[in-house]
Amino acid sequence: MRLLIVEDSDALRETLRSGLEGLGYVVDATGRGDDGLERALRGAYDLAIVDVMLPGIDGFELLRRVRAAGNKVPVLILTARDTVPDRVRGLDLGADDYLVKPFAVEELLARVRSLVRRGKSVANPALRIDDVTIDTVAQLVTRCGKPIDLSPREYALLEYLATRAGSVVTREELEKHLFDQEPADGSNAVDVLVGRLRRKLCPRGTNELIYTRRGQGYLMAAPT
Repeated sequence: MRLLIVEDSDALRETLRSGLEGLGYVVDATGRGDDGLERALRGAYDLAIVDVMLPGIDGFELLRRVRAAGNKVPVLILTARDTVPDRVRGLDLGADDYLVKPFAVEELLARVRSLVRRGKSVANPALRIDDVTIDTVAQLVTRCGKPIDLSPREYALLEYLATRAGSVVTREELEKHLFDQEPADGSNAVDVLVGRLRRKLCPRGTNELIYTRRGQGYLMAAPT
């Protein structure tokens, strides 16, 4: 799963990034509201954590523009202003949760887990491709009942391909979903990541599940 943090405090931003990456999330982070808006609109995020007081544009305006664009990414608002009008404004603009500073990092991590579970509750939280099961809430992967140890980015790649099983996903789409900054032209970062995932997911003697479509991208599907 991929999260976005928009927080102008360097110390808090890096603390949150570290804590969330430790839980297995892929995290993009920025300290500016205008940059955060651009990332939110072009990226495929499972959750955004947005501070209210930001340079560029503030968190409320960022949220307003994200919702106006039809983007339904869950948003957790952070603010130092604990007033009813501010809380009402954030919720009316489409925020999914609201956390007042100062807060315990453990509380924020718990709220993130809750919002992620809430987002996954609409659909089946378990994805199955052939004999592979992906628990998208616990972020656990098994094949024939045996756990597969994946890095956060490998897991994010697998879940993205699995949710689009049967359809070709382009390298460009994967670059936008998986990397904070898109790799330079000619980079093989996506191909290297796919190769690592294949070796773990499909060792010798098992069915191939990830297929290359030359000139197009990758497709995940059960063998026919």
